[in-house]
Amino acid sequence: MDRLETMRIFVTVVNRQGFAVAARELGLAVATVSKAVAALETRLGVSLLNRTTRRISVTSDGERYHDWCTRILADCEEADTTVRHGASEPGGRIRVAAPVLFGQQHLIHQVCGFMARHPGIVVELDLNDRYVDMVAEGFDLAVRIGRLGNSSLRSRCLAAFELRVCASPDYLARRGLPVTPEELTNHDCLVYTLSSRDGVGVWRFEGGEAGKQHRIRVNGVLFANNGEVLRQAALAGLGILILPSFLVDGDLANGRLQQILIGHRLRGGGIHAVYPPGRLLPIRVRLFSDHLAEQWRHGVLPPGNSA
Repeated sequence: MDRLETMRIFVTVVNRQGFAVAARELGLAVATVSKAVAALETRLGVSLLNRTTRRISVTSDGERYHDWCTRILADCEEADTTVRHGASEPGGRIRVAAPVLFGQQHLIHQVCGFMARHPGIVVELDLNDRYVDMVAEGFDLAVRIGRLGNSSLRSRCLAAFELRVCASPDYLARRGLPVTPEELTNHDCLVYTLSSRDGVGVWRFEGGEAGKQHRIRVNGVLFANNGEVLRQAALAGLGILILPSFLVDGDLANGRLQQILIGHRLRGGGIHAVYPPGRLLPIRVRLFSDHLAEQWRHGVLPPGNSA
């Protein structure tokens, strides 16, 4: 078995977190996969995997080797596909991670447009609201929303967005219209749990009197890690929420939601493309990033309101 095939087996075992699953995907016997990884460890003189009767885990050496193997295999695939389709048409596979709702409402449309322009490129789209480990899980690009923390990952801002405070007209008719952030403590609020700069359930406002800042611990009645869940709850009249403009501007335009506290600004953020550290971007990834930036240069518009 040649070196590249052994690398491919090892990467598949790590990505699928098991020998049996990897064997099914590769069309090989489990014993063949196990022997290939064992032979690789013998050749390298290190342990790449910790094995138990129930699961495997990757050693620190295995993590580093997995990263290198992923890069090498991706470069080989790109070289083969580019030559096969002609030097002017890049090819290969792009593994992309993105939040669920954003991916469903906005990213998929851009993926379809990109693939129509570059038929030699295959896109593997993983929609998940958790922060993926890009190196360990072998992603080429992740779309992340908001302010990025300190990280060794490289990033590019693709578009900016604002945050809206809003509720349904029915809720506001029943409970009254808050005119200051402090009044939110007397209202039912719908809280996004993955936004934790000031702690879950703490909302920060700027503006109002002489640019005064307000940090309000709101009365949360529903907590969720998914924006669509909170949006549906707001539409049902359950409370007040904060969401990015691209998720609620359609509802504001048709009157299903009403924006409040307009004079008190919320810090918005960016929609970012994030890449693994330490390597030149493959041309297919750079082209995908350029495509997103081009399509969203005027902002990300909600479905049904795109220009």
